[in-house]
Amino acid sequence: MHPSISACATSSHGRVGSIPRSPSARPRPPLLPPARGAGGARSTPTSTSTSATAGRADAVAVFSAKPYVRSFLEADLMTAFPASRLTDAHLRLETAPLAAGCASVVAFVNDDLSAPVLAALAEAGVRLVALRCAGYDKVDLAAAASLGVRLTRVPSYSPSSIAEHALALALALNRHIPRAHARAREGDYELSGLVGYEMKGKSVGIVGTGAIGTEAARLFAGIGCAVTAFDVRGVPADLVQAGISPAPDLPSLLASSDIVSLHVPLLPSTRKMMDAAALATLKPGAALINVSRGALVDTAAVTRALEEGRMSGFAADVYEGEASLFFQDWGDASWASRVQRGGWDPVLSYLLSFPK
Repeated sequence: MHPSISACATSSHGRVGSIPRSPSARPRPPLLPPARGAGGARSTPTSTSTSATAGRADAVAVFSAKPYVRSFLEADLMTAFPASRLTDAHLRLETAPLAAGCASVVAFVNDDLSAPVLAALAEAGVRLVALRCAGYDKVDLAAAASLGVRLTRVPSYSPSSIAEHALALALALNRHIPRAHARAREGDYELSGLVGYEMKGKSVGIVGTGAIGTEAARLFAGIGCAVTAFDVRGVPADLVQAGISPAPDLPSLLASSDIVSLHVPLLPSTRKMMDAAALATLKPGAALINVSRGALVDTAAVTRALEEGRMSGFAADVYEGEASLFFQDWGDASWASRVQRGGWDPVLSYLLSFPK
């Protein structure tokens, strides 16, 4: 699970989707939405067959299978697909051959499903890739269609679970819970620097009112916050009827909110949406919560805002450079070994040094 940045150490993102029982050797278009062509129009590439022989239908290759995944997946998987194999390796071009002979692959959120990797999988006999996550921004949909590799994904995570996590992070920031916990373990019971504020009556801005954002809006409103929401598609009528105020635009929401919580997908239009320009419009002293995708936030811009005291805190369980970091234990590694292993991000270390 993703370690939360700056505020908390738990997450709600590690979920697993179902594994198809009948992968087809016949090339078919992806089940995910086709890629967008120029001008935003949908484009569906022509599916072409690969010359490689399809892998065994009873063989599934599961990548990024950490111990917590094996604990609930391995027994059932091997019963249904006895020729399967699980590896804790991330899926990338160098590890794609591990799927040789398998008709299906199960991949996770940070696995590489670019065109070269998909081509290698197809050549190895893979005809179906099942994502055990909702996001598919790392998948080359056009390449999958042209190679005849079908795609499935988790349709949605539990909206309540993720929304509750956003609220938990906001409470942790406000009440300085991580810092207080660390002090108490060291025998320091001073209250200086640990005083928060009453969230009842504070303004909370929800960016994105899909299933998760809608639930988050209801939760924050439930503890007495004045909730404003913005969505490019418009705020649902039932939320408005429940007392959630629609913001006319994103800058207005940012300028008026004590806490901003992000609940949007990662798209070209949302990548680094919280950049220096957006953060400059934040209400002074506001806190930012991100439980969506790491690349929604420009980490360097957030770091500067924290350095300058323009933000009161930042809490997230996602990070734009998480692919080489998350789902690994770096705790016992020295600084030298972290660098030698590759993937270590000193920017994250600096970000974590802020008290909030």
